[in-house]
Amino acid sequence: MSKNKEYTPKNQPPPPENILDRFRYSLAYIDALPQLTILGLLVGIFTGAIIVVFRFIIDTPLSLIIADHPDNFESLKHSDRVLFIFSGIFALALLMKIAGKKYRETSVGHVLDRMHNHQGKLPMGNWTVQFFGAAIALISGQSVGREGPAVHLGAGAASQLGQWMRLPNNSMHTLIGCGVAAAIAASFDTPMAGVIFAMEVIVMEYTIVGFVPVILASVMGTALSQAVFGKSTLLIGSSDMTSLLELPYMVFFGLVISGCAGIYIKLNITALKFNHHPIFLRLLVAAVYTAAVALFIPEIMGLGYDTVNLALAGELSILGLVLIGTAKLAVTPVVIGLGIPGGVIGPLLFIGACAGGAVGIVLQLLFPELQTNPSFYAILGMAGMMAATLNAPLAALVAVLELSYNPHMIFPAMLVIVVACVATRQVFKLNSIFIEQLNNSGRELDFGPARQALSRAGVRSIMDSRLIRCTQKLPIEAANSLLQSNPMWMVFEHEERNIALRAADLAMALERLREISDDDTEQEISNELDLLEIPGRRLNIIAIEDTANLIQALEVFKNTGADGLYVRNAHSPNRGNMQGIITLAAIENYYQPKEFRNVVG
Repeated sequence: MSKNKEYTPKNQPPPPENILDRFRYSLAYIDALPQLTILGLLVGIFTGAIIVVFRFIIDTPLSLIIADHPDNFESLKHSDRVLFIFSGIFALALLMKIAGKKYRETSVGHVLDRMHNHQGKLPMGNWTVQFFGAAIALISGQSVGREGPAVHLGAGAASQLGQWMRLPNNSMHTLIGCGVAAAIAASFDTPMAGVIFAMEVIVMEYTIVGFVPVILASVMGTALSQAVFGKSTLLIGSSDMTSLLELPYMVFFGLVISGCAGIYIKLNITALKFNHHPIFLRLLVAAVYTAAVALFIPEIMGLGYDTVNLALAGELSILGLVLIGTAKLAVTPVVIGLGIPGGVIGPLLFIGACAGGAVGIVLQLLFPELQTNPSFYAILGMAGMMAATLNAPLAALVAVLELSYNPHMIFPAMLVIVVACVATRQVFKLNSIFIEQLNNSGRELDFGPARQALSRAGVRSIMDSRLIRCTQKLPIEAANSLLQSNPMWMVFEHEERNIALRAADLAMALERLREISDDDTEQEISNELDLLEIPGRRLNIIAIEDTANLIQALEVFKNTGADGLYVRNAHSPNRGNMQGIITLAAIENYYQPKEFRNVVG
């Protein structure tokens, strides 16, 4: 029996060595709600702290330089506005030069691409460019928003945390959703909108396992933001719909908003087509364009929330609203497309408020008996513009509700949002601005239900760990001994390839040998079996790392034509390098509905 010790199952998957290993392995399963909730807490605190620092870096120098409030670029002299804009552009050009072409891509579109096409691995280089680039752009008064960069910073922080902790790839989607929710909540002070935005725009699916961690992360992001900056209502003014007779005009207003959203997206995509030109030339063009407009309409500079509040308070004339809104619509999507690393969400609220305020004043002049309130239409315009451009109706509705603290706008806002979204999709044939950006660059996202389901599970959740490693030629006595542990697969090497044989086939071969021995005692029987020669099902298996999800496993099958995969430790390849075996049938059975399996089998 001492001879058989060589073939004992010494390469079975080793038990996790510590708590962190066990935590990692448990995340491979789709129902890892407690573990993901803990991660949501950590990501919420981590991301919230980053956004607080980000906002502090932007607001502090502006508070020292500009009178009254950090967004008051209107108070600057003409020469100072130009100096601000061109100084920021030169700083951005230097940053882009240092970063190199590889790390210049930023924005929500970059997050979507890395999340859905690269297993949620966001490079640190792009994150760094987004952090400092957006800070420079906002300090220098470029006509961009803060919330888009916040999304990238939150997603990148969550991704880096997941990579540092060596978490399986199937948990990265939820982790990034947590980061985005916390970032939006900390930037806008809107926890509900952060959750809905993350699920509707970034994760693009709703599950209980995904919702709970994202909610907790959003709460933590809001808590940190309020602890530092205090609780604030960004938008002032409150009003209500005075009559149901306004509903037809709201339908018309929804069509107006869809036109603005269509122009916004088209201008951005058109500007992106110039990406083959040097980044320095594009930034210079953006600076000249912005400065030329800002000399006459300085309201386009910076975040512009002071102008939004003026529109809500009814302190801007119809001419002012039209000029300011048109200027912002003409400048922001173009300069972002030319390479300014800023966001699109804040400017959408700005444009929507101006368009809504202008339409409200027109209705007030044409139909005085309705007693319409321009402030109310400004809020509706913000919701409609955000919903139609981002293709995020629920996120827009919740965001404006939280920002305005006005529950009376829910019913009419839903009507405006529906009309604006449908018209943008059907009349202008445009998707979300982020999807259009990706399509323009030749990258597409697969949102199929099968891909979504398979990306949520790790390879460890379906692998069969009942394997024993042995040599190709196995003594009969040793084979009988190994089968006592009831393995599913016998794995051996042949010509530097790993081959898996079903243990049941080995058992059948041993049974046939016993029958031959009993029937013909004079026949000489070999005391050794060649596992490559006996009848049975054999798989040529190749390695896949234990951090992979089922989508990655499916892609390996497709690209290599392998019969099976063996799971190995991604970070300690010399320790338990064969943890289990996955077959294509196991992946199919995982996704196949239980009801269908019951019918066919």
